[in-house]
Amino acid sequence: MNRVLRKLLFFIVGFLLVNTMFSQERKLGKAQSQYDKYEYINAQETYLKVVNKGYKSADLFKNLGNSYYFNSQFEEASKWYEELVNSYPDEVEAEYYFRYAQTLKSVERYEDADAFMKKFAASSSDDQRAQLFQEEPNYLKRIDFQSGRFEIKNLDINTPFTDFGSAFFGRFIVFSSSRDTLLVKKSIHQWNDESFLDLYTTEYNPVNGELSEIEKLDGKINSKFHESTPVFTKDGKTVYFTRNNYDGRNYGSDKKGTNKLKIYRSYKNTQGGWTTPQNLSFNSDQYSTAHPALSVDESSLYFSSDMPGGQGQSDIYEVKIKADGSFGEPKNLGDTINTEGKETFPFISANNDLYFASDGHIGLGGLDVYVTRLNPQTDEEKLIVNIGKPVNGPDDDFAFIVDDTSKRGYFSSNREGGKGKDDIYSFLQLEDLKSFCEITIAGIVKDIDTQEVLPGTKVSIFDSSNNLLKSFIVGDDASYSHVVPCNAKYFVRAEKEEYTTLEKLVNAPGETETIDVPLLLETKIKTAGVGDDLAKVLSLKPIYFDFDQSYIRKDAAVELAKVIEVMNQYPSMKIDVRSHTDSHGDDAYNLWLSEQRAKSTIKYMIAKGIVVDRLTSKGYGETQLVNDCGNGSNCKKAEYQLSRRSEFIIVK
Repeated sequence: MNRVLRKLLFFIVGFLLVNTMFSQERKLGKAQSQYDKYEYINAQETYLKVVNKGYKSADLFKNLGNSYYFNSQFEEASKWYEELVNSYPDEVEAEYYFRYAQTLKSVERYEDADAFMKKFAASSSDDQRAQLFQEEPNYLKRIDFQSGRFEIKNLDINTPFTDFGSAFFGRFIVFSSSRDTLLVKKSIHQWNDESFLDLYTTEYNPVNGELSEIEKLDGKINSKFHESTPVFTKDGKTVYFTRNNYDGRNYGSDKKGTNKLKIYRSYKNTQGGWTTPQNLSFNSDQYSTAHPALSVDESSLYFSSDMPGGQGQSDIYEVKIKADGSFGEPKNLGDTINTEGKETFPFISANNDLYFASDGHIGLGGLDVYVTRLNPQTDEEKLIVNIGKPVNGPDDDFAFIVDDTSKRGYFSSNREGGKGKDDIYSFLQLEDLKSFCEITIAGIVKDIDTQEVLPGTKVSIFDSSNNLLKSFIVGDDASYSHVVPCNAKYFVRAEKEEYTTLEKLVNAPGETETIDVPLLLETKIKTAGVGDDLAKVLSLKPIYFDFDQSYIRKDAAVELAKVIEVMNQYPSMKIDVRSHTDSHGDDAYNLWLSEQRAKSTIKYMIAKGIVVDRLTSKGYGETQLVNDCGNGSNCKKAEYQLSRRSEFIIVK
C-alpha cells in the first residue's frame, strides 16, 4: 500500500481500535497483491469490504474500477470511476477519463462519454486515441454508415460460462471454453471465478454456418491452465495457440510473480495426434504474446503482445516464419493500427484483410472490431474502418473470423442477452464494406493583395500522410479541382515563382459535394509608394492600444519593430503616424488621446534610432472609425478595439 493510502487510512479510522486498523491495512495489502496478479474477483471482494467500512481514496477507486474494467464489467467499473472523478478530481490521471468514457459508452451514454473524451484529449493531446477522437467528432455517424451489413445469431453451443475465440480447422471450428467450471476438482481461475479455458472442436457447415457435436480437442494441447485462440495451417498439420506460461511441468512467472501468456506451436504426428507444444522463440516470461493469426501465404504470424516498446496496453505484431520453422524479429504494425489502448485478436482473411479488436480506435464501447487492408494500394484501403452494428455494440466484440467465399463467420461478444459471460455468434455477411463518399476540392489561385488570378501556378494535393495524390498547373482562369474520398484530411499546396509557397490543411467531410479552398498567394517582394499604408504592405497586425491609454503594448512593440526595420532599409523614407480611438468618451478628449498615442508611437521609434525629421504624426480621435461602433452604439469590446489603432502612411 502506498504512502498516501496509508495516511488516509490512519486519518479516517483513527478513532477505531488499533487491531481494526491493522486489519484494514492487511486487507488492502492483500487486495493490491491480488490485483497485481490479475486475481480481480478476489481483489474486488477485498476492496469492497474496505469500502463498506467507510474507507475511501483515489487509488482505491482506481483499482476497484480497474478490477471491473479489465474484466469487461463496464457498468460496474463506471460506478467506481464516477466516484473517482467526482470525489478526487485533482487526482484523476488522463487515462481514467478515457476508461470512464469507455464505460459510459457501455451503457450508451455517448454524449457523456464524449464530454470525458474531450477532457482526455485536453490532457493528452499527443495520445493517438485523443487525436482520433478529435479527427472524428461524428464517429457515430460514420459507424452507422457501415452498419447493417451482417445478420448475426447466438449459437446453441454457448454455455452460461465463457465461450469465445473460434478458428477454422478444415470442416471443423475450434473454440475456447470454460464449460468445465461445474466439474468436481476442476481448477478455478481467479480472474473471473471460472475454470481454465480448454479448446473444443465442432463440425462446421459452410452452407448455413450451423455447428454440430462438441468434443475436446484431442492430444497434448489442452493442459490444466488456459488454452485459447488457435490458428491452423491450411493443411491442418500445424497449430499455433495461446496458453499460460506452462510447459507441462513448470509454471513460469515474471519478476512480480505474475504468469503471462505465450504462443505455442504443435504439429500433427503420424498417428494423427498432436505433438508436445513448443514454446516460440519470441515469447518471454516478462510479457504476454497471444491470439496468433497466419498471413494468407502462411509466411508470417500475427499476434498481440504487451512487449516493451509498443504503442499501448497491447499491440499487434508481425513475425516472419522462416523455411526451417524458426522466426525472425517481431515487427510492430505501427501507429496506423496500434494505439495507446488495446489492439488484439488479429485475423487475416483470404482477401488479405486484417480484422482486429481495439478499444483505442473510436468505437461504440469496449472492444470493437475493425478492418483494414494489408499492403493497401489506395488511400481508401489504408483506412481503419469500424465494421459497424450489429457485430459491434456497447460491450466487448472481438475474435472475428470470416470465410470470404461463403461470407459466413463467427465473432465473440459479452453483450447483453447472451447465454454466458462471453458467447460465440455466427454471422452471414450481407454486403461488402461500403465505399466511402467522394468530395471535390476546388478553388481559384489569386494574388492576396491585388486579387488578380495567377495562371501557371502549380497546385498539389497530398493525403494526411503527405503522399502526393495529384499535381497540375492551373490554366488561364487559375482554377483547380480534384475528387478525393471524403471523411479524411488533405493538404493543398500552391507554388509560383516570386510568390511565397502556400499550404492549407483541408478537412473533407461527407456532408457536402464540393469544398471551396481558395489559394491566396503573397508576393515575396512587395512594392509601396507615397500614400500607401506601410502596415498593410507589411501585413502587420494592427497597433492596438488599451482602453484610455497611450503606452506601447508588448504586442504593438513587435509590429513597430517591423516598421523600424523597413525604415532602416530605406533611409530616405518618411512616414506620417496616424492614431485613432474608438467612440467611447468625449469627442474632444478622444482627439487629445489620439494625439498622445501618435506622439507615443513616434517617441518609441525615435528611441529605437529613427531620426525625428523622418516622422510626422496626427491624431484623428474617433473621426475615422473602421466600423459602425459610433456614439450610442452597443458593440462588443473587440469591435470597439478595432478602431483603437495607428497607421503608417508613406509620405516620401
